[in-house]
Order: sequence, then C-alpha cells, then structure tokens
Amino acid sequence: MQGADVIIVGGGIAGAGAAYEIAAFASVILLEREPRCGYHSTGRSAASFTENYGNAVVRRLAIVSRPFLENPPPGFCEHALLTPQPVITIARTDQLPLLLQQLDQARALVPSITRIEAAEAVSRVPILRTDYVAGAFIEPRSMEIDVHGLHQGYLGGARVRGARVVIDAGVTAVERRGEQWWVTTPAGIFAAPLIVNAAGAWADVVAEMAGVRPLGLTPKRRTAFTVPLPPGLESRNWAMIDDVAEEFYFKPDAGRLFVSPADATPSAPLDAYPDDLDVATGVERLERATHLNVTRVAHSWAGLRTFASDASPVVGLDGDARGFCWLAGQGGYGIKTSPALSRACAALVRGRPLPQDFARLGIGADELSSDRLRG
Repeated sequence: MQGADVIIVGGGIAGAGAAYEIAAFASVILLEREPRCGYHSTGRSAASFTENYGNAVVRRLAIVSRPFLENPPPGFCEHALLTPQPVITIARTDQLPLLLQQLDQARALVPSITRIEAAEAVSRVPILRTDYVAGAFIEPRSMEIDVHGLHQGYLGGARVRGARVVIDAGVTAVERRGEQWWVTTPAGIFAAPLIVNAAGAWADVVAEMAGVRPLGLTPKRRTAFTVPLPPGLESRNWAMIDDVAEEFYFKPDAGRLFVSPADATPSAPLDAYPDDLDVATGVERLERATHLNVTRVAHSWAGLRTFASDASPVVGLDGDARGFCWLAGQGGYGIKTSPALSRACAALVRGRPLPQDFARLGIGADELSSDRLRG
C-alpha cells in the first residue's frame, strides 16, 4: 500500500490542475487509467477560450481563469498558452431574434462583445456565404488555448511540487477503511484520507465504487473533423465561426478547417468514436453556410463532455461521504475553466472559502456543490 494526503482519480485537465494546486500544500498521488494522461476528453478539445460559452456559472469561471492563462506562473510553460482568435457568432435571417437575445446576455458579462454587419463577418471569413449570414456579433478577446501546453504545465508543476503521477492505474475498487480511502488499481493499492474524483465520464462510476451516491452525470458525445481548404486560401487570421443556435462551429487549423456539428448525444462512459451520420451532418451544415464543397474528410474523432443536470461543474466535498471530493461535470468547458476549478478544489478540500476573485463575480461554493443536485 502506498499512501499520500490526497489521491486524485483522473489525469485529464481537471485532475492535473487539481494535482498542481493541491501539491502546493499536501502530498498527492494522481491515478490515470490510460497509458498517458489526457487521452480522452482533454486530448480532443476544440481548444477555444471564450467568455461567452456555457451557462452563467461557466462564463464567470472562465473570466476568473483568464489571468492565469494569460500570465501563467514562471516556469509553468515554455510558450504562451493563449493565441488571439476572435469568435464570430452568425445567424441566418430566421435566427436574428435569437442573435439579439444572445447579444444582450453576452454583453452583461463581456462588454467587449459587439454586433457587426454581416458583410464584416464575411470579409473576415471569406468562405461564408453572403446569402446565409444575416447578422453577427464578435467576441474580440477570445483566444485559442494551447491545451497540451496547459495540461503538461499542470502535470510538470505538480511533479515539481512532489506529486506522483501513476499511469495504467484504472480504479477497480474504492473502500473506506477507518480514516483512509483505499483505492485498488492494476498499478497497486493506494491510500489517503481524501480522494478527489476527477474521473470525467467515469465520475459516477468511481463514486458508486466508493459507496457514494452518484449525481446523475451524463456523458455526451461531441464529434469533430477536419477538412482540407482549397489551395492558396490563406486562413491563419480567420476568426472562429459559431452558429447562434449551436448547430455547428468551425475554425482554421493548420491549413485545414476544424469543424463540429455541435452534437451532444448521451453516451455511456467509453472511448468515444465519431458516428458517420454526425460527420455527414457537420459537412452538410458547413456546405450550407459556406462556399466549400467538401470532397474529403481528412480526420474525424469524438470525445465525451460530461454534464450535471444544470450544466454547471461539481466541485467540493460530498456532504454525505467523509473525505470524498467531487471535481466533475465540466461539460465542454473544462479546459478554459481549469485554472478556476483547480483553485476552487484546492480551497474546498482544505475547508476554506473560495478565493476573493470568485466572490467578486458572485460565484459561491453552493453553486458548485454536489448538494445542489440532491435537493
């Protein structure tokens, strides 16, 4: 048996970020079921930082996360984590009322978001069809995230602080013995008085192993693919395009176009694969909105985004299970909110209030607690 102050289950962005923050004041063992950390959802992210995506809690968490992503601690990473990439939200004629409604909601938290003419949207991303785009608004301070750099920064920083990262350590049993959680894996048995459940799509499964009442978290499949762009078309400075009804989004990606039909199909926790129908749907929506004629999909993949019933993340100690901490339900927002959620987790496992920057934006621990989902 190998012991520590805290065991973290899951080596994706959530578990890695928590390990980084918690290792500053406690000994940590991070357990990852795959041969490498970040194999599932973290490694399949759209990598966009926007303060205008997700519900009100998620958007505020993104705002809290921005300073860390813009100015990570010295030695955290070798290169900048953020690269400017504005997001333009577009609407057809029939979607204009929704566009105006979303613009008002967006500006309440992000005043820099402004409406632009349809012609400007087309000039910024010239593959858009002028007979498709009837209105648009732009988030000029949106960014693209170096997901790999962020994830490796967390893992490397956690190790520097003394954390141990164990791969090929899928959890097979969790048992409370006195003051300790005992976690059985193929890599050995590990024990700690506190366990952080950062298992993503498997978070409810891990809870049930531990005898903790699950939260009803729902993994949902999201499909993405890349398509070639016509030769000679310069796309490096294009904005990301988001449909106002979340029917699709696309952005330039190393000379290709990264596209998603924005699907959200409930799934069991598993290694997700793209469905041909979802890819075809994405191609059809892309062709309807642009001048592109897609003859080949270069690469396709899928990942699971796991949601609580109210689409807000779950962070903090379980009120019914001593020493059991949730860090789950990040949905499709776990990368951009990871700095905030990691700090929140570190504060809450110590029994401390959320940091002051959370309070300034009105984010309370009750909005993140598992208790809210159990009535």
